[in-house]
Amino acid sequence: MAAVGVGGSTAATGPGAVSAGALEPGSATAGNVKHLALFLHEAVLVQYVDTLKLAVPSLIYTLQNNLQYVAISNLPAATFQVTYQLKILTTALFSVLMLNRSLSRLQWASLLLLFTGVAIVQAQQAGGGGPRPLDQNPGAGLAAVVASCLSSGFAGVYFEKILKGSSGSVWLRNLQLGLFGTALGLVGLWWAEGTAVARRGFFFGYTPAVWGVVLNQAFGGLLVAVVVKYADNILKGFATSLSIVLSTVASIRLFGFHLDPLFALGAGLVIGAVYLYSLPRGAVQAITSASASASGPCIHQQPPGQPPPPQLSSRGDLITEPFLPKSVLVK
Repeated sequence: MAAVGVGGSTAATGPGAVSAGALEPGSATAGNVKHLALFLHEAVLVQYVDTLKLAVPSLIYTLQNNLQYVAISNLPAATFQVTYQLKILTTALFSVLMLNRSLSRLQWASLLLLFTGVAIVQAQQAGGGGPRPLDQNPGAGLAAVVASCLSSGFAGVYFEKILKGSSGSVWLRNLQLGLFGTALGLVGLWWAEGTAVARRGFFFGYTPAVWGVVLNQAFGGLLVAVVVKYADNILKGFATSLSIVLSTVASIRLFGFHLDPLFALGAGLVIGAVYLYSLPRGAVQAITSASASASGPCIHQQPPGQPPPPQLSSRGDLITEPFLPKSVLVK
């Protein structure tokens, strides 16, 4: 039999090969450990070409996570949270280049607004922005954020392209990402801190605060999956805006962050840009139609014999096409 790989390629398998569809988690045989092991062997080792393709985004995600720690060490939490929204811009650009997506005028305008808001926040940071720790380097922090946003955008779009070009499930792809990510992380740990780990042990320095960060990151990853499955992009935009507000409030309370009008303006522009970019196409068309009808009769007429374009779903909701690619939601 032949198993379909990424991009429609086929890999010949033996008569004892296990069907991927029959052994996906949640199927009747998923609880059978032997069958699950056969499925993993088939999907990960036998079809190793598909597995190797996940090494690229896994390496980039590992690099991105380390860049985020460099950035947050050199920038106030609120400034980092606002600047990190540039990942929407990079993801949109890579989606146009790699997935041949088209952006509307509103999308381009919101991206320009987003860039303007981030630039204002960075100008405020470069101009002083209140007291900051002596060991912080805003230039290094900004460079780390930009590199992290670029890597996030590319890896997210690349991962989405792999998902759409193969029959493998999201569960399987995440497992392959995790395998490479764990291996690459361990190699980086050995290269940077190998001597210290050998002397003090792997879990040295794992304070309750560190465990809290680990659990929060794990919970955040699960939450992203829930958002992708159940929430729409408007809710995602509100959540992003709320995270900026909460980060700013926490920075003021915990670190004495100084909130000045320039930062408030930049953050406001970013929040507005995220909301506009998150608007579904159906809502934008409805707003445009309402504005046109309010200004006068519409000149455009529906061609005879052609039904009007559907505007409502079976539940009475606007039919929406997401502006935010799934790649933005990948953590």
